[in-house]
Amino acid sequence: MPDTPASNVPEYSVAELSGAVKRTLESAFGRVRVRGEITELKVYPSGHTYLTLKDEAGTLRAIIWRGSLRGGVKPENGVEFIATGKITASDKRSDFALVIERLEYAGEGALLARIELLRQRFVQEGLFDEARKKPIPFLPDVIGVVTSEKGAVIQDIRTTIARRFPRPILLYPVQVQGAGSAEAVAAAIAAMGALSPLGAVRRPDVLIVARGGGSLEDLMAFNEEVVVRAAAACPIPLISAVGHETDTTLIDFASDRRAPTPTAAAEMAVPAREELAAAVHQRGLRLGQAGASVLNRARLRLSRAGAGLPDLPGMLRAARDRLHDRGERLRLAPRSLLATKRRALENAAGRLPRPQEAIAARRATLDLLGQRAGAATARLIARQSNALARVPDTRPLLRARLRDATGALGRATDRLAGAARADLAERSEALARVPDPMPYVQGQLRTCRASLGGLAARLEAASYQSVLDRGFVLVRDESGAAVTRAAAVAAGARLSVQFADGTVQVTEGEGTPSRGAEEKPKRAARSKDQGSLL
Repeated sequence: MPDTPASNVPEYSVAELSGAVKRTLESAFGRVRVRGEITELKVYPSGHTYLTLKDEAGTLRAIIWRGSLRGGVKPENGVEFIATGKITASDKRSDFALVIERLEYAGEGALLARIELLRQRFVQEGLFDEARKKPIPFLPDVIGVVTSEKGAVIQDIRTTIARRFPRPILLYPVQVQGAGSAEAVAAAIAAMGALSPLGAVRRPDVLIVARGGGSLEDLMAFNEEVVVRAAAACPIPLISAVGHETDTTLIDFASDRRAPTPTAAAEMAVPAREELAAAVHQRGLRLGQAGASVLNRARLRLSRAGAGLPDLPGMLRAARDRLHDRGERLRLAPRSLLATKRRALENAAGRLPRPQEAIAARRATLDLLGQRAGAATARLIARQSNALARVPDTRPLLRARLRDATGALGRATDRLAGAARADLAERSEALARVPDPMPYVQGQLRTCRASLGGLAARLEAASYQSVLDRGFVLVRDESGAAVTRAAAVAAGARLSVQFADGTVQVTEGEGTPSRGAEEKPKRAARSKDQGSLL
């Protein structure tokens, strides 16, 4: 074959070309900033994070090596970020990716979108419900503050509380901005809530979470989920004072009260002592005036009641005179009563009749009544005798009626006997007309006997006893199961051989012939000797 003409195009190996592309990309771009929305985010157990940055026109693979991400921003799917890093290429796969070293939110729009998504999720979970919010105590014994110990916020809170109503302040210093600030604030809220009310470090009665003003990125720690959930789960009434009056974070919705500034939070936590003293003084004055008014009204009612009372000394003298008069009349009353009763008794005794006269009058009345009763009895006996004499003799009439009744009874008896005989004759004729059932019953019995005979013949034909009568035997093993194959019999096994007239016990011996194609002629030769079947 003719030689291939030489070419001026240089020839590379795959590794050389891949390495050249990698060096070209890394040297040409160096550190870059790429803006895009994160998708396909996946964190592996090794700690490395793989993701994709996309926009309207394309996608870019990106990698975050474990521990290399600077800043407090964490990647999230669906959020637009600005990623800072280096472009690198893979020698083996001939593709490139962005190694991210720093992430930033792509402007306030991305931050607000992320905050709104979190807010909607918390609303659905009920973390912002008004029913969950706890009342702020009127005068707390201890006030807890979660903020930075170096800022002006804690000084404002201390100054305000000292001015209004000095109370002990328990400060939990935390980082309120930057990487790890959200976790620090959440841990501080949980630690305050975990304190015991009776411990050496007493649990605060109210908790203030405060931070000064700043940009939306500076306040993002108080929009994180971990901080919002810690505030919602805090057992202490919580006042949020993050940023200025126009700044709003998600912790404001989860807290029990929101203050526009840290100073306002301190004013919410404690009342003003001067105002309380003025209110107490005012209430004291009102109570004094109310008491004086009550006393004056009571004096007025007492004076009016005193003016309406009667003359008590005169009432006592009149009562004493009535008492003397009643006593004198009481002393004379028994004698007058006895005299009156005696006169009434004498008058009644004069009007009473004599007993002898009453008895004589009653005896005369009884005699007269006895005479009248005797005369009436005599007259009644005479009238009854005359009436009996006029009554005729009824015995012949009774005998005639008895004879008539006897005749009627005889006739009725004859009619009843005739009706009974007629009914008996009718029943006999009806029975005579009924056909004799015996021929039908005998036919049915013959049919049943024929059917039973056929079944008996079929049973006899299917019975193995008839097979035994023809010279066959039934072989069973020791358990009583039928043996149908010679291969199922082991050497030395005990068998039971059943003939038509009895059963014989046999044992498989050592000299048992082999079972195979030649066994049939030997068995046929032994059919006469059934003592040992095998």
